[in-house]
Amino acid sequence: MQRPNCEDFRSLFVNDTPLMDMRAPVEFTQGAFPTSVSRPLMTDDERAAVGTCYKNQGQQAAIKLGHELVHGEVKAARVAQWKAFCEANPSGYLYCFRGGLRSQITQQWLKEAGIDFPFITGGYKALRRFLIDTIDDIAQKPTVIVAGNTGNGKTIMVNELTNGIDLEGAAHHRGSSFGRFVTPQRTQIAFENDLAVQMLKKHDRGVTQFIYEDESKSIGCVMVPLSLQAAMKQASIAVIEDPIDVRLGRLLDDYVITMQHDYVAHYGEEQGWILFEEYLEKGMFNIRKRLGLERYQEILDAQKHAINVMQSTGSVSEHDGWLVPLLEQYYDPMYTYQLSKKVERIVFRGDYQTVKAWFEAQS
Repeated sequence: MQRPNCEDFRSLFVNDTPLMDMRAPVEFTQGAFPTSVSRPLMTDDERAAVGTCYKNQGQQAAIKLGHELVHGEVKAARVAQWKAFCEANPSGYLYCFRGGLRSQITQQWLKEAGIDFPFITGGYKALRRFLIDTIDDIAQKPTVIVAGNTGNGKTIMVNELTNGIDLEGAAHHRGSSFGRFVTPQRTQIAFENDLAVQMLKKHDRGVTQFIYEDESKSIGCVMVPLSLQAAMKQASIAVIEDPIDVRLGRLLDDYVITMQHDYVAHYGEEQGWILFEEYLEKGMFNIRKRLGLERYQEILDAQKHAINVMQSTGSVSEHDGWLVPLLEQYYDPMYTYQLSKKVERIVFRGDYQTVKAWFEAQS
């Protein structure tokens, strides 16, 4: 029995339904959905040519050109890719930008190959609108912020709590000068899509109050949605206050041990070490003006020394030489000042486990 085309967008995202994106690669790169894979009907160049033809000569001429560009072995290869996806994901759906011509052509070509496969009514545009509305709707739900100086484990906590939303995970960036990962940060659209799906899944499980990490308007190169910014500015705050040695341990793991491992795993030993060192140096360079050039150079020298020792001996103990002043002279004063402007909204303080227990008691 043939499945109908899909209009139940909520179930698609809640159930992690596999999605086949028929848009051109450039459209997919600008933003897609967490469970979608790119299997385009046309390449970027083909799409551009068809678009120009449509603009100058109309739809029928554009369709004719599209069939001329995608035929024979080219068509067979693409249909084979689509068929493989359909067979591997029998509960999935395909979509194009508006659920129009590209979806219909793909569906027809698959049918000719012996597969009935449904598409998403309204396509990418309808799915995107649904997710934007989801963010705006859930931003109106009761909200609490988990705050605390750098290294207090705020991101860890929102991931451990059943009602926590990981903004930095959605952004694929830790929100600081040293916040990037080995792989590129998500685009604004991909960030919002991932965030909305997180929210949707939590809400579907019965969550009615949401917990977010204290963030500025931006996380790396993406902006927190305006509706969520507004909610976070009004929310109550719980502050984690862990000892500095615990915080240093987290930073050492995040900025040094994990990043060095990931760079080497991704690029190989020699290039990985070079890029790891560049990552740490770039993090320092980004805050040099706020540190002051003399203090910046002192901390940078300590950082370089620690990297040399780590590379030659495997020991990470020397990294305290730059992480301690980074916390005490830069991050802590900056965050303490920012938190002082929100003091009237602070409702609880404690170490990590105490704050976590307090949050769990509220849910």
